[in-house]
Amino acid sequence: MGKIGLVFPGQGCQFVGMGADLCEQDAMFRSVFARAGDILGDDLLSLCLKGPKDRLDQTVNTQLAVLVFEIAAYEALRKRHSFTPAAIAGHSLGEYSALYAAGALGLEEVLTLVHARARRHEEAAPAGFGAMAAVVGLTLEQMKALVLDCSRQDEPVDLANINAPNQAVASGHARAVERLMERAEKIGARLIVRLPISVPCHCRLLAQAAERFRKDLEQVAFKAFGSPVVPNCDPAILYCRDNAADLLARQIVSPVRWQETVERMARMGIDTIVEIGPRKVLTGLIKNIRKDMRTVFAGDVPSVGACAELLCPA
Repeated sequence: MGKIGLVFPGQGCQFVGMGADLCEQDAMFRSVFARAGDILGDDLLSLCLKGPKDRLDQTVNTQLAVLVFEIAAYEALRKRHSFTPAAIAGHSLGEYSALYAAGALGLEEVLTLVHARARRHEEAAPAGFGAMAAVVGLTLEQMKALVLDCSRQDEPVDLANINAPNQAVASGHARAVERLMERAEKIGARLIVRLPISVPCHCRLLAQAAERFRKDLEQVAFKAFGSPVVPNCDPAILYCRDNAADLLARQIVSPVRWQETVERMARMGIDTIVEIGPRKVLTGLIKNIRKDMRTVFAGDVPSVGACAELLCPA
């Protein structure tokens, strides 16, 4: 086997009931949620297992629940087989799980940062002001042209995610996103989906949130990185203690360059990627980017066990 990389999905992969089997069968998974609950003063495990959905889908709750799930599932996997990935990446929010897995942030530090990040998101845009839409079937050049065509000075829209060939996400003012969706359909997009997200992530509307978050980041000291972490906003470089705060602040308003992130991991010699999250989100994108890349999911009891066997074959 070649080199193994880890990836973590972001906001949007949550669902009521996530983690039920891991909670029932894995003490390490429960332990991480218990420690997170003590730190936050909130029972996130109950929220994940029982909802209600509208509370789970609130930005602050979503980001914290997904983060803790991913860290708990990662620790459940690591308990079965301790390993050092050759590279790690996360999609948007998932980048914080990646920083934890690389050893750059402890549990309390990463929870504090994500709680502040989510709060800054909510402060920046009231519910209904912004929107995000995924578009499948158009080229990157077509999406860039749509963004320019549909933006107005007081109603901007930006390219938020470059996920895979012919798959991207736009984010911005709700009316601008509606215009983009209508025009994308007219020029032949195969699929257009307005995302169930209340805050328009990775766009200029969050500029103030990014600046406020920089102050939050000043309170955190990053540790040495045990594994390389590829940043969403600039996959040409790698995270280090000196650039981590700047990269995380930039991430809020910069597009998630996921296609380039996966291509960078491939150039680093990664031939197997393990996705750790509530459900498969990145696996399909990775296959669209690199058909030769082996992908393995680790988000429930059977998949965590199978992944441990892969990492430590008999």
